[in-house]
Amino acid sequence: MIVANKFNSMHQEQEYLTKEKFKALGKELEHLKTVKRKEAAEALEYAKSLGDLSENQEYQEARDSQAILEDRISRLEAILKSAKIVSAQGTNLIAVGSVITVEKDSDKSHKSYTIVGSEEADATNGKISINSPLGIAAVGKSKGDKFSFETPSGMMSYKIIDIK
Repeated sequence: MIVANKFNSMHQEQEYLTKEKFKALGKELEHLKTVKRKEAAEALEYAKSLGDLSENQEYQEARDSQAILEDRISRLEAILKSAKIVSAQGTNLIAVGSVITVEKDSDKSHKSYTIVGSEEADATNGKISINSPLGIAAVGKSKGDKFSFETPSGMMSYKIIDIK
């Protein structure tokens, strides 16, 4: 249980990414900086040329779009700066990168999930964030352990069937 507590306190300080996701975010950042920034600047210049800025809707929209773009660039830079590259640990404890099979206590159904960093989370494809209620409750557990967590629809309880 010490491993889980240590890990839970660490996972909030860093973004955990697979090598593939790290590369994809790097490509996105480069595209935003080189292509999208130029497009945003051009849109802003065009909108300025339309006249009175105080009543110029295109200018306001261009400024808003540019602000959203700069926010995304800043977020990506922060993520990539603090990122820790992870892969399946090959351990018997659940961590980022683990593929787990769990059994739901209420109906004994089995589901498999991959525990990932928050940037890679995609519940429809079975990628569960380490920061989700399930991820937080499962990290540090081993095969055969049971765990529970609160959801908006009530308490959920699972048993760990397998860890890869």
